[in-house]
Formats: sequence, structure tokens, C-alpha cells
Amino acid sequence: MSADTTRRIALLRHAKADWPEVSDHDRPLAERGRKDAPAVGLKLAETGIAFDLALCSTAARTRETWKLAVQEMPHRPKTTYEERLYDASLGELIALLNETSDEVADLLVIGHNPGMHALADALSGGAKNDTLARMTRTGFPTAALAVVSFTGSWKSLEHGVGTLVDFWTPKDH
Repeated sequence: MSADTTRRIALLRHAKADWPEVSDHDRPLAERGRKDAPAVGLKLAETGIAFDLALCSTAARTRETWKLAVQEMPHRPKTTYEERLYDASLGELIALLNETSDEVADLLVIGHNPGMHALADALSGGAKNDTLARMTRTGFPTAALAVVSFTGSWKSLEHGVGTLVDFWTPKDH
């Protein structure tokens, strides 16, 4: 794939988590989260994107979200559990994405807020239809999904290079 390849990155915030007496990293999904995760999996399938790679935070709630979502998808991408996604800043997220191999055209990231929202906002120099207005209005609730397209290599991914082409929340279905 060349540097002028159009790429897509889907940013998924984990589904609603519970608050039991465990470390933040070990928090499981709440009942609502276990319902919303398959719904976002159906939305991912609906996009028609055959992701080459999924990067998933090592936190329990992100792993559980991914396990439930991927069952609804026609194609299971290679999955890497990435501890650097947990509690990552915007700069750390962009640096992590800059490491992605250019063999990957379409990437799915399952992570946390405020990082997923900040990343979707930062990458989106433009937007299709009302996607950016909706994301700004609703914020980035649990199980929200943003899809950003951009042209170039992963090393060139930076603020404003992409277009927000889709934004979905569980309330949309």
C-alpha cells in the first residue's frame, strides 16, 4: 500500500462498565454494557469495513466489549491487546497509531475516554453530514463509535488530517 492509500480508523469506547470493589483496570461491564456491546458489533458489521487489525486496551471492560462486539461481525480482524491504550493521552494515542504498519488499511481501536473522544475530535479536520455536530452535542458516551478516514501513511496521522465519516451511539439504534 502506498502513501496515498485511503485508510479508515474506527474508534470505539468500551461499553458501560460496573463499579464493583476492584481496581479500575479490572472493572467488568454492567448489564447495559453487555447489551450495548453486541449492538455496536452490529454497527461495525454494517459499516462494511473489513478491519485488518483491532487494537484493544488490556482493561477488563474493553476486552469484554470487544469479545461481545466481534461475535456480530462477519470478519474477525487480528487483535492485539495493547496496554498503552489504557489511560492514554491524546499525544500517546497518536504516537501509538503512528506505529501502525502501512500494510493495515483499516484499523479498529477499542479504548477509553477521554482519549477516544479527544482522538476522534483531533483527527477530524472535516466531517460528513452532521457527524461532527452530533459528536459535539452528545459527547462520546459508552459504546460510542467514530469512523475517521484519511489519506496517507500511519506515520503521517496527525491533527486535522481526517474526515469524520460516521458517528454512532447505542441510543441511535
